[in-house]
Amino acid sequence: MFYDLNVPYTGNHAELQHTLAFLAELGYNTVALTNAITGKLPADLTCPIPSPLPFPTPKTLRLITRCTLTLSDPSQNHRIASLASNYALLAIRPISEKTLQQACLSLSPIDLVSLDCSIRYPFYFKHKPLLAAIERGVRFEITYGVGILGTGEQRRNLISNATQLVRATRGRGIILSSEARRALACRGPWDVVNLGVGWGMGKERGVEAVGREARAVVVGAEIRKSSFRGVVDVVFGGTKGDVVKEMGEKGQGKGKMVQTGKRKANDDGVENEVEKPLSKREMKRRAKKARMERAMDVQDEKDNAARAPMEVEENDDTPIVDQKDQG
Repeated sequence: MFYDLNVPYTGNHAELQHTLAFLAELGYNTVALTNAITGKLPADLTCPIPSPLPFPTPKTLRLITRCTLTLSDPSQNHRIASLASNYALLAIRPISEKTLQQACLSLSPIDLVSLDCSIRYPFYFKHKPLLAAIERGVRFEITYGVGILGTGEQRRNLISNATQLVRATRGRGIILSSEARRALACRGPWDVVNLGVGWGMGKERGVEAVGREARAVVVGAEIRKSSFRGVVDVVFGGTKGDVVKEMGEKGQGKGKMVQTGKRKANDDGVENEVEKPLSKREMKRRAKKARMERAMDVQDEKDNAARAPMEVEENDDTPIVDQKDQG
């Protein structure tokens, strides 16, 4: 399966419909529609992307929502948790080195760090904070659409930033997206893999950038929202009450036990005794007792075997006959 996790949602529905149809023809299975927010967060954090869309979409294409927040101030993060709850994915686009370090080390819950590779950053990408972000489950995104429809300077900045990011991350934890506002900026998955190879990624890393790594972002976001701390899945466990559990087959004359611990009588009017499970201490005590009994039995057998020859010699009273007397 191939993923394109950055397709901007625009009011031009005709162009958006054409873009989604073209992505489906290219072989993509999952596409994220992006709502970009720049500056301070608005009072209303609900997702403006309608579901379903007001136009028909390919049946083979799965659509999810995403928000890309341009972070220019490190203190602009107090409502990120509320923002993440309204979208399937949350991406942060840092502008300065401080916001990049904050997104890599402490900012949560986020799924992606999307770098604007069309501009020139006044700092270098360092290996340690990027590696810390990858270990936290955060992935880095490179968008190639600006290199197709952008200016010459934007293409140079894209190549420079992409190669620097691949060098700093050793090619790990990177996904490749289009950020295409028009169908003309979209490319097929294998063309995107070739772009990654040209930026210094291996072929296997390039395939993972549009496949496994992108899937890990989507699945990780779903697990985070439907589970407790990404470990325990939250499911409906029923309601408390006197749930009656049958202790055996019906018609066998066996009683039933209620969760309150009370015992019910069977058909003969005799209460059924419910055996309590043995504690670990009791199990150890019984095992030790069994070992001692076996050791005593073995010792008794050895004593009996050693005593048997002595008893035979004491009971042997047959007279000894001289051969000369017989002659």
